[in-house]
Amino acid sequence: AGPANEIKAELQKEFRGRVVQLPELLSQVKRKLLEFTEQTENPIELQAEGPTVVMVVGVNGSGKTTSIAKLAYGLTSQGKRAVLGAADTFRAAAIDQLKHWGGKVGADVIAHQPGGDPGAVAYDAVKAGYSRCAQAVIIDTAGRLHTKSNLMEELRKIDRVVGRIIPGAPHARLLVVDATAGQNVIHQAREFGEALPLTGIVLSKFDSSARGGTAVAIARDFHVPVRWLGTGERAEDLEPFDADVYVEKLLG
Repeated sequence: AGPANEIKAELQKEFRGRVVQLPELLSQVKRKLLEFTEQTENPIELQAEGPTVVMVVGVNGSGKTTSIAKLAYGLTSQGKRAVLGAADTFRAAAIDQLKHWGGKVGADVIAHQPGGDPGAVAYDAVKAGYSRCAQAVIIDTAGRLHTKSNLMEELRKIDRVVGRIIPGAPHARLLVVDATAGQNVIHQAREFGEALPLTGIVLSKFDSSARGGTAVAIARDFHVPVRWLGTGERAEDLEPFDADVYVEKLLG
């Protein structure tokens, strides 16, 4: 059963045998929703020494590259330095898009030729982060290969390469999902979560028409925190996830 059915069943038990006024009902629904989502409000902390390495995964078309640009903008707008690694080498358009966004948000972009080794790009990006005294290295990855197993092994390889350079890296593994994608979001969280220990979710394309409880379902089923909501197309349209605000919108 989904979160809505689970909440309904629990409240039916609690309220059995008595009349409930709407304010009390809404209050209890909010409390239940917050139980699912309250653990999701921890932003990424930058490392005290060396760059914080963030690996970003997600299917093509989910808003992954735009979300990376928004994360980078959040740093560069505060005077911090960000290096972006174009490790989605299987699509020339993905490399070009990352370069375009890097120029817009003031982040350095490390890229190889299309078709190159993604692990080598990740390696060079982390090395560049060190040499340029960057606070963060954010690595874009492929969203689709010939088979699912090929894709997941490629992601694990990048993960291993980064970890050999900096023990404990990547410090964050973020999955970008399209908030309008419905049940596909749950499917994507399951598949990517089987390949890598995800540390957070970025819900892209989140607006008033796409508020169907995706964060609640992910938090409940996978215990992966929702970190950010992408709320528009501009570089600044990324806001930290706030469970209270999210639930208010959900019930609004």
